[in-house]
Amino acid sequence: MKNEVAVVTGASSGIGREIAIQLSKRGYELVLVARREDRLKELARELPTKSHIIVADLNKESDCYSVYEQTRNLDVTILINAAGFGSFGLFSESGIEREFEMIDLNIKSVHLLTKLYLADFKEKDKGYILNVSSVAGLMPAGPYMATYYASKAYVTSLTSAIHQELLEENSQVYVGSLCPGPVDTEFNEVAGAAFNLKSITAKDCAIYGVQQMFKKKAVIVPGKSIRAAAVVSRLAPRSLVIKIAGHQQKKKQG
Repeated sequence: MKNEVAVVTGASSGIGREIAIQLSKRGYELVLVARREDRLKELARELPTKSHIIVADLNKESDCYSVYEQTRNLDVTILINAAGFGSFGLFSESGIEREFEMIDLNIKSVHLLTKLYLADFKEKDKGYILNVSSVAGLMPAGPYMATYYASKAYVTSLTSAIHQELLEENSQVYVGSLCPGPVDTEFNEVAGAAFNLKSITAKDCAIYGVQQMFKKKAVIVPGKSIRAAAVVSRLAPRSLVIKIAGHQQKKKQG
């Protein structure tokens, strides 16, 4: 591999961090993007390949453009959009500023970075974009995490549409979504949710996600039980699936 570079957002923790490690093991140089510089430096020291650090707040559109501009002279062939967060609570009682932050990070940053890097990848007919969504993005709705579920539905839908467009263009560029179920990450602390379903490690999620990305799978769902649940959710009545999703969210709060 000749200095091919992977840009990973949300690289300071969780799935983003573990995907960065997996790509470094495959020989890619890394551009690590997150807000916490100390975490990025710590990760950079652990990686076997060269890495670059960009401290950015992807809630801000200007920072998204800045990340892109700072990497334009590198041979970027992979973009991993892993930055994101969720929050638990009644929609009628949740803070609007927090919700707008979630929309900016979970939707707008993914949309913008995908569009920017996709144009470059199409020009050279080479590249991979993996948008980290959630199994929530495969569900019709999620009471008590309404904005989060909606944001992930957006990411999964957008990504699947782009994937099909590229297939119809006979493009060698790949765009796909990673839709994990419960994963042991800091996400749970931020969301205020304690998952009572059997979770997988962020490392296992990353290993599976990267493997399937290189196989160009459109929607990647780690874990047999979660894949089964995703299938059932498509077959069961919509109202029942939404009711069950809400019940599960309330159970997480005890």
